[in-house]
Order: sequence, then structure tokens, then C-alpha cells
Amino acid sequence: MKIIRQKARLRGIAVSPGIVIGKAYLVDRRKVHPPEKLIDPSEVEAEVARFRRALEDTKAQLQEIKAHYESGGLGEHSYLVDVHLLMLQDRMIAGETERRIRENLESADWALWQVLEGIKASFDGMDDEYFRDRRTDLEHLGDRVLRTLSGRRHERISDIQGDVVVVAHDLSPMDTAQMDVSRIRGFVTDLGGRTSHTAILARSLNIPAVVGLETVTDVANGGDTIVVDGLTGDVVLNPTPEELEAYRRKKARYEALQRELESLAVLPAVTRDGHKVKVGANIELLEEMRSLRRYGAEGIGLYRTEFLYMNRPAPPDEEEQYETYRRVVEAVRPFSVTIRTLDIGGDKMVQAVPIEEEGNPALGLRSIRLCLKEKDLFRTQLRAILRASAHGTIRIMFPMISGVGELQAALAVLEEARKELDARGQPYDPNVAVGAMIEVPSAAVTADLMAPLVDFFSIGTNDLIQYALAIDRVNEHVAYLYEPLHPAVLRMIRATCEAGANEGIPVAVCGEMAGDEIYTLVLLGLGVQELSMHTLSIPRVKRIIHHTTLAEARDLAAKALELRTASEVHEFVEEYMRSHYPWLVDPLEWAGDA
Repeated sequence: MKIIRQKARLRGIAVSPGIVIGKAYLVDRRKVHPPEKLIDPSEVEAEVARFRRALEDTKAQLQEIKAHYESGGLGEHSYLVDVHLLMLQDRMIAGETERRIRENLESADWALWQVLEGIKASFDGMDDEYFRDRRTDLEHLGDRVLRTLSGRRHERISDIQGDVVVVAHDLSPMDTAQMDVSRIRGFVTDLGGRTSHTAILARSLNIPAVVGLETVTDVANGGDTIVVDGLTGDVVLNPTPEELEAYRRKKARYEALQRELESLAVLPAVTRDGHKVKVGANIELLEEMRSLRRYGAEGIGLYRTEFLYMNRPAPPDEEEQYETYRRVVEAVRPFSVTIRTLDIGGDKMVQAVPIEEEGNPALGLRSIRLCLKEKDLFRTQLRAILRASAHGTIRIMFPMISGVGELQAALAVLEEARKELDARGQPYDPNVAVGAMIEVPSAAVTADLMAPLVDFFSIGTNDLIQYALAIDRVNEHVAYLYEPLHPAVLRMIRATCEAGANEGIPVAVCGEMAGDEIYTLVLLGLGVQELSMHTLSIPRVKRIIHHTTLAEARDLAAKALELRTASEVHEFVEEYMRSHYPWLVDPLEWAGDA
């Protein structure tokens, strides 16, 4: 019997770059949804025992995966397993499930499912993509326990044989980390987001991946020829010979471009006239460390600490935070790590730090304002960071500082933390650098007043643009007003750089502008000395830096500052960059001609 292969083209979210052509391998990862079932009072103890055995079996599965990481040279990912092991012990999961079994007479499966749905609901309504994707961590762990409870086999990715592309409804980071890249060429899923742990691991392992396809498991069959374009998010099932040949040519061009970029990545970021630019990475998880050196990061310019407070009922204690920061700084040595203190509130809510509902949360109790209100929470984090500074070079960075008064208040709490460590006799770096993020207009225009109080500035362009232009960038009705090259934004960046230069302190940019090479010259020309971005952007930005001079950048920035509207500046800068750096128009075509 001849099998007729269905041709299809889907578009999802490209989360790990690269192009792969292979045979589809379907993995069953559909969510387990247990039936609503009540038990007899006489069955309670047996049901509780069954639930506890499932937790123990799940724990054994996770420990087996952890051993796989460590034996396979993926030891840095074992932290992720530790997070899931901790979640297994979470009172909100284990304790509440047992309570429901005993008091509501619910079966273990139904009780656990109810508990998980309740916790996941607390993540709903968050605009922040990073926080929304943390919800999937809970789903992956819960699904593993539910499968164990129901006796369903959890197929191991490491058992897959052959040269294939994995097609699944969803994959957990545990699945991804078990992939043998010599056999599994890439993966596609119905679900998933750009900042999920699974996506981050795919990039770390250099596995091309597209997620969020919604229906790929409905239309794909095992053995189908599949093309995964991790650059655009396109997935083609059973392509025509002409499509196949076109993707083979694109794959060859992409690989040529990567070889050229990776040869630059290891070099320092220096302009043709000898001006050195510090290029760092934005990191939030230990498992992202693997990509730092590969893509040429000179340290971590932004280490987000919010993930430590997620998926848990109480904030992490000082010891847990200290151990995490210590591991980060030791992994980054001899480079430095800039640790941003807790930045929650607004649309970023965590169960561990409850915040009352506000009418206008973006302008409410968030970020440094929350930390100055909850000083015990703030001091605990600062003590942990200071203690970790004894193991390498750390910079402490306060987010969303609005002016001198708030900066002085934050510095006072830092001083209290220092005195508490002195009283305990615990070591730390007494010269640890302290900086302020410039994210609101009031900070930018008073940067000259704050500069004498800090060791560096870091401009968070995402929020600075939002607050300067009074627009919500996730609001589809006004998103078009989000203009990084708006004259007001450029003038605030210039004012911050001038204040930093006058005081002799460096100014960094750690927002999305830093990782877009269209803006690289403008930022350098305005006086920015450090850029921090997603690791994948580093080689492209370094290529621009290597081909330019500081004089050219200053000339471009000066002309941009003379223009009156965002569209005029954008048109001028884009035309300049595309005419002087033609690979920006179509990097793959340029690589093919090279």
C-alpha cells in the first residue's frame, strides 16, 4: 500500500535559529486530563499512599534525568531538575492535593489536577511573556506526575533512534535536554513560547526549533519529510522538489553566515579606530551560561533575579539566593556579572510576594518602590548578592530609579546589609560596584545629579521608551507609537551619557535596542560604552562594531539628533545602515554571495 503524504505549510514562533530537513518523529506529549472522580472515605489512606508513591516515582525519574545531564556533559542544566524537584515538595502542590483527597474525598488524579489548575490561573492575565512562560514549568511537572498516577508511559526522548525531527504537542525542558543532537536534528511543537525553558535550552544546545504551531501534531505523520526554518518560524511538511532545493540553498547560506559570525564572536568588540566596546549578555537562568562564551559575551550585563521568586509560596531565603548568585559569578569569571535587584510588580506578579491589586500597576508599587517598602525582603537579597561578591566580580544594579531620593534610599538599605554582614563576620567585596537603571524620564534628566552617587548607569530602553512616550507597547492600538529613535528618547540617552562622562562612570544599554544592529552606531555615537543583549545577537552586533569607527558613529548620531520626528530619524538611520552595511538588508543573500 502506498502512503500518500499530505503537504502542508505552517507558521509558528522561531525560538532557536537554523534550518533542518529531516524525517518527522511523533512523540505523544498530549496533556493528561483525568476524569472527575470521588472516592469512598474508606479509600482515603490508600489514595494518599498512591499519590505519595507517584511523587516518589516522579522524583526518581527526575533524578535519572539529572544523572543523564551530568554524565553527558550537561551538568549546568541539572539546576533545572533541582527546580522541579523543589516544586515536587511544594506545600501548595503536595500538601493541598492531600488535603483535597482527605477533606473533599477526591481521587488523587482529580485532586492534583484541580490544585494545578488553581495555581496556573494565578499566572493568567500577565502581559509579560517571560512570566507567562513560567506557567509551562508547572504544567510540565504536573503532567509528569499525572502520567505516573495514571500508569501512562512517559516516552523518553533519549530512547529515540534514527536521524529525525521531533514533532510533539509540547516538550518539557527535561525532554529537550535529553536530545542527542547527533540524532535529533530539530523539533517542532503545538505549544510553547519564546522565553520558555524549552526554547532557552534549544538555543543553548543549538537545536533548530519552532514552537506554537498549534496544529502540527494534527497534520504531521511519522516519516513525513519536514523542513524546520528556525529563522522565520516556517515549517513545511512534504515539500515539493523545488521547495526542498530552495531550503537546501538557504541552509547552506545560513551555515556560511554562521561560520563568519562565529569567527567574529571570539574577538573583542573594537572599532576600526581602536575604540573598545564591552558587549555582555542578558541572562536569567543558569542553563543559559553555556551560550555565553560561544557567542562571545564578555560577562553578564543584566542578570534577572525574578525567576528565583516564581512558582513558590514564599520568597527564597538568603542562603538559597547566595548559592545561586555564587554559581553565576563563578561560571562567568574572569568577567563580571551585573545583578539586577528584584524587579516585580506591574504586570509581573509572583505568589511569593503578594501585591494588592492596583488601578494602574505600571505606575504603581513595582520594582525598587516595592523593595523600599518591603525592606526585609530587599536586605535579604542584598546580603546574598554581597556574599556572592566574595567569589568574583559583581555589580549591583537598582531598577526603575526615579531620582536622587530613591537612589539614596536604596543605597541606605545596601549599607544596612553591609553592616549586618560585618556583624556576622561574613566576607564580601567592599568595593562592589553599584549602579542605577535609567528607565524613566525623571532619571534621565537628573542623571547628572545621580552620577556622583553610583559607579555606572544602565539604560533600560524598553521601559524608558514606554514611559517617555506614554505608550503601552503591548497595547495593539498604540504599539505603533513605540519608537526607539524618537528624538526625545535619543536626547535622554545622550543626557545620560553626558552625565556619565562628566563623572567618569560608564553607561550601558541593556534593553532591546542593544541587540538590534540597526541601532548600534547611534548608541555608540551618543556615548554608550557597554551593550548587553540576548547572546544570539552578540555576533551580529560585533560585526557592525568591527566594520565601523567611533568617528562615523558620532557623525551619524549628531545628524540623527538634528531631525525633528521619529519617522525622520528612523528613515535616515535605516537608509544609512543599509547603504553602508548591505548585509543588514538580507544577511542570508549576502552570505551566499560572499
